Amino acid sequence: MTDVIVVGAGFAGLSAARELTKRGHEVLVLEGRDRVGGRSLTATLAGVPVDLGATFVGPTQDAVIALAAELGCATVPTHSRGKNLIRWHGKVRSYRSTIPKLSLIELLDVSRIQWRFDRLSRLIPVTDTWDAPAAQRLDQKSLEGWLRAVHAGASTRNLMAIMARVTWGCEPDDVSMLHAVRYVKAAGGLGRMLDVKGGAQQDRFPDGTQQIAQRIAAELGERVRTEAAVRRIARTGAGFTVESARGEHTAAAVVLAIAPAHRGAITFDPPLPEGYQALPAHWPQGNLSKAYAAYEKPFWRAGGCSGEALSDEGPIFITFDVSPSDDGPGILLGFADARTFDDLAPEARRERALACFTTLFGDAAAEPVDYLDHCWSAEPFAPGGPTAAVPPGAWVAHGRQLRAPVDGIFWAGTETADQWTGFLDGAVRSGQRAAAEVAAYLRS
Repeated sequence: MTDVIVVGAGFAGLSAARELTKRGHEVLVLEGRDRVGGRSLTATLAGVPVDLGATFVGPTQDAVIALAAELGCATVPTHSRGKNLIRWHGKVRSYRSTIPKLSLIELLDVSRIQWRFDRLSRLIPVTDTWDAPAAQRLDQKSLEGWLRAVHAGASTRNLMAIMARVTWGCEPDDVSMLHAVRYVKAAGGLGRMLDVKGGAQQDRFPDGTQQIAQRIAAELGERVRTEAAVRRIARTGAGFTVESARGEHTAAAVVLAIAPAHRGAITFDPPLPEGYQALPAHWPQGNLSKAYAAYEKPFWRAGGCSGEALSDEGPIFITFDVSPSDDGPGILLGFADARTFDDLAPEARRERALACFTTLFGDAAAEPVDYLDHCWSAEPFAPGGPTAAVPPGAWVAHGRQLRAPVDGIFWAGTETADQWTGFLDGAVRSGQRAAAEVAAYLRS
């Protein structure tokens, strides 16, 4: 018998377990994968750590930044010096701001849509979102439907499609406008969410983000058990019996720190209330992939390029420079459209990714010294990411069940956060919030 069982050893679950342990509670963490970190996974490319999942942090992401500092995990600025590139309608050109260099009419349209988006965010709270007077109206529309309703131009819609792919791993047609507005508001606005300097991509961890999870797991020691996928949670007289691939365990309370879509893989006895049972099917994961290419040096810097680029042709649609220094190796990170990338054979994925890098940065990009990609939709356990792609209608119908406790069962995960939903910071905040709820429950 332990006080609390935490299901999931991502940033949310480990943060919850760490906080509960500090409060004096006995905790057991059960993780289905053979590693900790969840949607944070660090690999090595040309001898340099690279993040296959969550990568960046920025201003106001205070929870994860404080946690990393406490654990001794340093950050460095994301390289952003120089001109950005955009491949648009078959041509590559440069620009130097968050918004690419478009025609005057296109820029005015982008500004108009951003103003209307920000105006809507004032109507939507991040807590009890479903109760807002405008919630029903916005939840009935997709982001694409709203853009067309306000007569957004083709270039604006294309830019918003890139935002949807990198943010939720889906197309604008697939995500609720209510979810989009709430998500952006939880990040502090479109500028804060999309910018590098002063925004969510401002900094990164040179040793990768997974080290944070690994250091928490090292602190917790034998309290963390991997390859322990949870299949059944049954209420007993003493609390709960949790059946996992590593055996049965009992606890007074349970924290599920997993994506809402993956809650459906667990059987609850007795069954959860009806709304909770329906939630997983209506809160699906998006799909986003990454491709990295390493070169002897970041050659694009010599040409005055920042390494940041956008493209209206795939599968690579946005890039960043994550090279350790001017001396090399040079490393380009590309976000890939899972729809046209994931089903390809490994060699074909490499060929397509390098072709995109070459179109943007020149022939030197065609000959890397190393290459690596990762498709989150192909993960054998808990696939998908970076976060939930919540469809129209889901918030009003099912938002109440996202994180409200059920008599000793508590919910964490970045999707349940009110600040920086979908980011590492949201995951840490959600774990700390769930730990406080559990502690209060155990006291009572």
